[in-house]
Amino acid sequence: MVKSTKEKGRVISKHQIHDKDTGSSEVQIAVLTEQIKNLTEHLKKQPKDNHSRRGLLKMVSRRKTLMDYLKKKNSENYSSLTKKLGLKRNRSLADKKK
Repeated sequence: MVKSTKEKGRVISKHQIHDKDTGSSEVQIAVLTEQIKNLTEHLKKQPKDNHSRRGLLKMVSRRKTLMDYLKKKNSENYSSLTKKLGLKRNRSLADKKK
C-alpha cells in the first residue's frame, strides 16, 4: 500500500489528466507502481512473507492489464507514462530488430 494518503495524493496529482481525475488509467498505473515499489522493499526485508508476495503478483498483473489497455487506446500517453515511471516497455518485433 502507499504509505500515507499524502503520498497517494502526491502521486495522483502528479499524473492526473484534469483537476478531478483520480481514476484514469494513468493515475491507476502510477498508484500501483508506487505500491509495487513499497511492497518490493518490504519483501526484501521479509523474504518469507508469502501472503504479501501473492498480493504483489496480483498488483503487477493488474498494472500490466491497465498498461495493455492504455497502449491499445492511447499509445502516446503509454510511452510518456512509461518514461515518467521508469518502467520497461514491451517492444514490438520491429523495434527489437533495430
